[in-house]
Amino acid sequence: MAETVVIGAGPAGLMAAEALARAGHRVTIAEARPSAGRKFLMAGKSGLNLTKDEPLATFLQAYDGDWLAPMLTAFGPGQVMDWARGLGQEVFTGTTGRVFPEAMKASPILRAWLGRLADLGVDLRTRWRWTGWEGDRLAFHTPEGMVRLAPGATILALGGASWPRLGADGTWVPWLAARGVEITPFRPANMGFTVDWSDHMHRHFGQPVKGAALIAGTRQSRGEFIISGRGLEGGGIYAVSAAVRDGAPLFLDLLPNLSLAEVTGRLAVPRGKESLSNRLRKLLRLDPVRIALLQEWGRLPSGAADLARRIKHLPVHHAGPRPIAEAISVAGGVTRASVTGGLELLALPGVHVCGEMLDWEAPTGGYLLTGCMATGLWAGKAAVRSLSGA
Repeated sequence: MAETVVIGAGPAGLMAAEALARAGHRVTIAEARPSAGRKFLMAGKSGLNLTKDEPLATFLQAYDGDWLAPMLTAFGPGQVMDWARGLGQEVFTGTTGRVFPEAMKASPILRAWLGRLADLGVDLRTRWRWTGWEGDRLAFHTPEGMVRLAPGATILALGGASWPRLGADGTWVPWLAARGVEITPFRPANMGFTVDWSDHMHRHFGQPVKGAALIAGTRQSRGEFIISGRGLEGGGIYAVSAAVRDGAPLFLDLLPNLSLAEVTGRLAVPRGKESLSNRLRKLLRLDPVRIALLQEWGRLPSGAADLARRIKHLPVHHAGPRPIAEAISVAGGVTRASVTGGLELLALPGVHVCGEMLDWEAPTGGYLLTGCMATGLWAGKAAVRSLSGA
């Protein structure tokens, strides 16, 4: 059987390696970092969200465009849950449909997965940093010196450009571009936004904002988000981040469970000598964090109707996305036009790509991890077919 190389030991690369090994091929995984799955482990620190338990048609709508649909149909939420159970890790579905392993952490799954790959004969080489091609050979800087390989098939699972300290630094882009691969420039995805806060907001840093809705174009999020010294962060803001990044203005509805008429009616009660903050707290049950945001972005109207409109449609003043190195994921990468249906590079026959290297985008909530795994499995199986001449 053919010698094959997978570059990158994240979820996409490990899925590709398993597909190749199960077909009987000799597989070497080259990982630049000292250990495998570093971003995978980081994602699991607050609870490893594997996938989203929802109908496939709904699940697919979370992804931009439809080019991953065949891959996600072949390996979607149900298959992810079965995969985890196959590694001895039972899963459960939370109230929002998000699926987690019962252990909540990524480390038990990763240990079991690496053990299974080792049993299949996969050779994991850490601290093997790919440095591009030398002629037709892959070149690696390793602890033992330079290594050059000419495998029968290569899978690139190098990640995007978010969280470079964990290995996804985008250094591969010029190497592929020089060989004729079309690559959409990376942009941050699932990221926070910079806000230049006034001094009165400092005491709220680190506080979650609950009970509000974020609105950007046609997108709306009721998720919680955080006020940080750098701006706005957290799952709620990530859900609308693509729309805001692409130019949609961002608004807050501080009372999404009340209509504009209901808010106006409550504010119509005579004010007397009561402070505005006390009035908002008593009449509308706004907490100090939401009141601070209301005061942060503009002079507050005195009339009940105008104030109600501001509460229901508060413009968020921000200075754009946080840097790509802080983003959870990226948009951009190897374009759909650059690969075959099996994710083989048209410009580099025998080389397949998968995971965040590809030009796709999805929100957090299990979609990112499922997308990486599905594309890795798809690329691995496609490489198996190519090696067999099918």
